[in-house]
Amino acid sequence: MTETHKRTAIVTGASSGIGEAIVRRFISEGFGVVGNGRNADKLESLEKELGGTFRGVAGDAADEACLENLFAAVEKHFNNGADIVVANAGRGLGGSVKDADLSEFQEMMQVNVTGALILMQKAARRMMETQAGSFPETAADIVITGSVVGRHVSPFSATYGASKFAIHSLTEGLRREVSPMGVRVSLVEPGLVFSGFQSAAGYPDEMVKTMADKFGPIPEADDIADAVYYIVSRPPHVHVCDIVVRPTRQDYP
Repeated sequence: MTETHKRTAIVTGASSGIGEAIVRRFISEGFGVVGNGRNADKLESLEKELGGTFRGVAGDAADEACLENLFAAVEKHFNNGADIVVANAGRGLGGSVKDADLSEFQEMMQVNVTGALILMQKAARRMMETQAGSFPETAADIVITGSVVGRHVSPFSATYGASKFAIHSLTEGLRREVSPMGVRVSLVEPGLVFSGFQSAAGYPDEMVKTMADKFGPIPEADDIADAVYYIVSRPPHVHVCDIVVRPTRQDYP
């Protein structure tokens, strides 16, 4: 490609919800984006709609080969390395610790924790090299989608929360490792957001309605995308480490 983009980004979980909203926000700001998701048809549709600013790579966000392909796609289509990586892919799991389905728990941990860690490692190693000679003239961002249930135990989603407690720890550990080299590592912790996540996680409709009635109005995926863009749009020497985004009326979790 010959078109010049302000920055180039990788976004996982890009075919729906918060991930898709982040893709659209980045592109509206002049970024080139490679997005990953399992829904190949949706990614193809986004390519047709968004044109040369977006390329999709279908596959499992816990598969190392797929994640490596994301970095190759950025270099191929945008003639540059990714200076933003958003680890957003993940799945939920409703229910208590006592009644959790262990097979589903293992699948969730593979995506939410192991896949995110692989992506974080790949991004950090590349960005440390590129920032060595260019900071503070340029920014490099690794942004992780966490959750408020990664800081407060929620009885109705404690197993999902366990995956977010883990990823929050990894995010802070990576921040301490690479921030001295000019690489920013940031955590975005949404509260209740209407993005299709609840139905995919198996939360009962009545529970979702109860939460909406109690906490509403409820933020949308675009509101989280705004927070992510705020993080990556700061000057290179300014690091927004952690943002929690809740409905105004959500007191807990």
